[in-house]
Amino acid sequence: MNWFIVEAANKPGEFARHTEEIAQRGINLTNVVCLGIGDRGGAAFYSKDESGLRSALSDAGIGFREVPVVTAQLEDKPGTMADAARLLGDAGVNIELVAPMGMAGSTVTVAIGVDKVEQARSALGDLAKSLTTSGAGRG
Repeated sequence: MNWFIVEAANKPGEFARHTEEIAQRGINLTNVVCLGIGDRGGAAFYSKDESGLRSALSDAGIGFREVPVVTAQLEDKPGTMADAARLLGDAGVNIELVAPMGMAGSTVTVAIGVDKVEQARSALGDLAKSLTTSGAGRG
């Protein structure tokens, strides 16, 4: 599973332009994270149709980078994200993004974009899960 990170100016209408370009090509976004920091901003997009999303961004001339993710199931209590982040940091894995994917009971599933997928899976151990739903790819 890959997320697509777009960096852009933090100004009115820029995020709308990106999402409109994706929508015009019929791509359903399953998850989105958007953030502005000063005059720069960014968004991370996830779709089960990765090739369609890749084409939509490319065809629109929107620069992006693909970030592979691992998913982790964390208890819904203080410190579990910090623990997962420490495990990854100690393993030399850089975190590119963290996005919620869902919640069931007292467990939250997060997508963690990383630079070293296999090392991340190993570091997270039993916390790392694979998304195996049709079209979702590897977790």
